[in-house]
Amino acid sequence: MPLDSPLAPSSDLVLGVDRSFAGRPWRFRVQDERAALALAQATGLDPVTARILIGRGIDLDGVDRFLGPSLRTDMPDPATLADMEAAAARLADAVEAGERIAVFGDYDVDGATSAAILMRYFNAIGRDLRLYVPDRQREGYGPNAPALRQLAAEGINLVVAVDCGTLAFQPFEAAREAGLDVIVSDHHQAEPALPPVRALVNPNRLDDASGLGHLAAVGVTFLLIVALNRQLRLRAFFGDRPVPDLMGLLDLVALGTVADVVPLKGLNRTFVTQGLKVMATRGNVGISALMDVARVDTAPSAYHLGYLLGPRVNAGGRVGQADLGAQLLSTDDPEFAGAVALRLDGLNRERQAIEKEVEAAAIEAVEARLAGSNGVGPLVMAAGEGWHPGVIGIVASRLKERYRRPCFVLSIQPDGRAKGSGRSIVGIDLGAAVAAARASGLVEEGGGHAMAAGITVQAARLDDLERFWAGRMADQVEQALAADGLKIDAAIGLAGLNHDLVSRLGQVAPFGQGNPEPRFVLPEIRIAHAAPMGRGHLRLRLADGGGRNAEAVAFRHGDGAVIEGLSAAASAGTPLHLVGHVRAEVWQGRSRLRLFIEDAAPAVSR
Repeated sequence: MPLDSPLAPSSDLVLGVDRSFAGRPWRFRVQDERAALALAQATGLDPVTARILIGRGIDLDGVDRFLGPSLRTDMPDPATLADMEAAAARLADAVEAGERIAVFGDYDVDGATSAAILMRYFNAIGRDLRLYVPDRQREGYGPNAPALRQLAAEGINLVVAVDCGTLAFQPFEAAREAGLDVIVSDHHQAEPALPPVRALVNPNRLDDASGLGHLAAVGVTFLLIVALNRQLRLRAFFGDRPVPDLMGLLDLVALGTVADVVPLKGLNRTFVTQGLKVMATRGNVGISALMDVARVDTAPSAYHLGYLLGPRVNAGGRVGQADLGAQLLSTDDPEFAGAVALRLDGLNRERQAIEKEVEAAAIEAVEARLAGSNGVGPLVMAAGEGWHPGVIGIVASRLKERYRRPCFVLSIQPDGRAKGSGRSIVGIDLGAAVAAARASGLVEEGGGHAMAAGITVQAARLDDLERFWAGRMADQVEQALAADGLKIDAAIGLAGLNHDLVSRLGQVAPFGQGNPEPRFVLPEIRIAHAAPMGRGHLRLRLADGGGRNAEAVAFRHGDGAVIEGLSAAASAGTPLHLVGHVRAEVWQGRSRLRLFIEDAAPAVSR
């Protein structure tokens, strides 16, 4: 079979759409083969790459910019964001006057990288910056009045809140009363009213016309530093001193952007592409130490950031000391960095154990409710007393994948309030849903963006909240599920699983939200050998009718139906259509190709 031999999208029987083990429909991203062929002919790209680009909405005019993202062409003037000039001017005033400044960060990766960017920049210009990250369990999310009053009592004049603060009305009122000026650098969904601050830089303000709403907070904070740097240069602040290397901060921007699962398009794609190059030089000793404990010994990719580095940075805020991530990413002390990285690695293992316990309890709670109902509704909610608040967001993500619905997981506190995290599916704006619930008085506190949100609600009102959201989301979820499915980029044979293919896929990287890793269908493949791997996973040897072989792995997800189907097919010798991703893995200096199987279906004869 040629490398790019797409199956007709209408050939449901061949694709096994109705009988896939995961129970999701399979669809080709590209419905018009002529568009992909025309792009290949016009650009000289190979057919597979052309199909991938067309499937992501990239036409002839956008090819060069997509394949060669550059800050020279993609970097906007920071002043296009509302309040940016006011924020930069106030910061520059504080720097020149020697005022005491604090950064108030969130405890996730986006918050840690945002804080670290500010700390590194201020260190480079010879100014101290006080770091404050609230404890997730004691203080909850975002700015709080006691913490801000404490900072004022310490003599802090200006607070920069990063990855938080857009809806912190009461805390910032308290800050103003305490004599604190506040600047917010955030990206979460805003409401028409804004809190009383000196400047609120957020591309998702309703009055912001920058078109940069896809940025993570770390991207917004980087633009804030660019604007501040420009202000200081105009004021001749640097004199004969060297100007800080802003490009050297892009490794932090890349890490926060990938970990916060914002769309890798436009400026985000450029940030991550260039940031990965910076990260490969290991100039940030904290990131380097983290790569060592995570055993990343190759050039880093978005996968490493999202699945190996990000979770370890997050672990401090989830189950340990909230400011460990920012401390690690801002230090220049290798010994300190190594010690913190090891501690975060241990906390990450602790987090994984806690997560498994809460996930099992949440699934049990959901299944118990489903047993007495007519099936899964438009929304899945699970709540339990004492569930660790540091892992409920991850569990919500797991349940979202299992039930293919927007999901909230909440921990009920002794005071009768429930604090929860939600994760959404494509097509459902969770941030807007939370804003509507706030406006209706059902949610005490809450905010977020389209794919993730957090809330605080009285436990006694959880049923009311679920009914409110179910009514609001029903039609939207129905439409989203109708459009759902495994989107396939191309069909290839085992002969197409080669390093040339992987090299071409590298042109389309980095992969993540908004630019998913290319997915392929391999028709009529037999499993020559299958062996258990780890906890419920499979290692497989594939074969086709032409005597070709390839390696594959399948990880257990959801209810394990894919693993069970693959095992049965291996025992019976049944041919399958396989869907998955092609990756090259380096082990002991050698590169080997593998198919990472997501789904499979019997190869039914026509």
